[in-house]
Amino acid sequence: MTTTNAPPDAERSHGGQAAPPGKRRSLGDLKVAMIFLAPATLGFVVFYIWPTLRGAYLSFTEYSLLSAPKFNGLANYDRMIHDSFFWNALGVTVEYVVINIGLQTVLAVGIAMLMYRLTKSITVRAIILAPYLVANVVVALVWYWMLDVQVGVVNTFLSWFGVDPVAFFGDSHWAIPTVAGINVWRHMGYTALLVFAGLQTIPSYVYEAAEVDGSTEWKTFWRITLPLLRPVLVMVLVVTMIGSFQIFDTVAVTTQGGPINATRVIYYYIYERAFTRFDFGYASAMALVLFAILAVVSLVQLRLLRAKESDLA
Repeated sequence: MTTTNAPPDAERSHGGQAAPPGKRRSLGDLKVAMIFLAPATLGFVVFYIWPTLRGAYLSFTEYSLLSAPKFNGLANYDRMIHDSFFWNALGVTVEYVVINIGLQTVLAVGIAMLMYRLTKSITVRAIILAPYLVANVVVALVWYWMLDVQVGVVNTFLSWFGVDPVAFFGDSHWAIPTVAGINVWRHMGYTALLVFAGLQTIPSYVYEAAEVDGSTEWKTFWRITLPLLRPVLVMVLVVTMIGSFQIFDTVAVTTQGGPINATRVIYYYIYERAFTRFDFGYASAMALVLFAILAVVSLVQLRLLRAKESDLA
């Protein structure tokens, strides 16, 4: 007499339904994914979500390290409206943002076009990216010494041509353009590589068709290259704008907000209020307003520049 062994799934089917193999694998993958995501999620909650919620709460309080938070409603926001230093810092920041974004975007597009047309060497890309790999503080210190009004190499070079020494960090008219120039020098290589990556996504047949139609290089750039680069340029503009509003370290190392508040950007003013005067409630209110400004400006940029659309049919 022979007996046949029923498959395990068949045996379990008498006592209850067994989970399909695919579903069991999906649940196992989900558990593994959650394990790997847990450290990053914990760090995000501890270092981003909690400080944001805590800052939002403190913005409605009067708080210093010497006393417990005391709720004061909208007093900090009313104080902000009448604070001339806040509006000056916001205006200085906007000036910096305009200079930084304008110069950085134009130079990055130019460098990317040169790389695309002349060379695609990895060595050239590494050289262009090198300034971005240097810490902001180091870059600021090096340029601070180079642009010194007395012993700086730049003023020494200018003196050879009979040009009087320029107080790049000591003149209120030169200070913000100088700070912007330093950050443009550091970031334009990284931005150029982003644009260069976007150029490589444009099909070659588009340029071939333009050449057959007799289009010049200039017309091809304005009517084909730039429109097809729009999704990349939108991302570059949004990221650059957010980073520009957060300028801090270059100012802290070189000018400390001077001369006469000419470089006291909004981030540096928040730092002063929070960690110099221990006015954490008011500093939190300004930080929350800055967050709202960045969110609104980013959304407007994405909407006006049609970030989700492409001209490549």
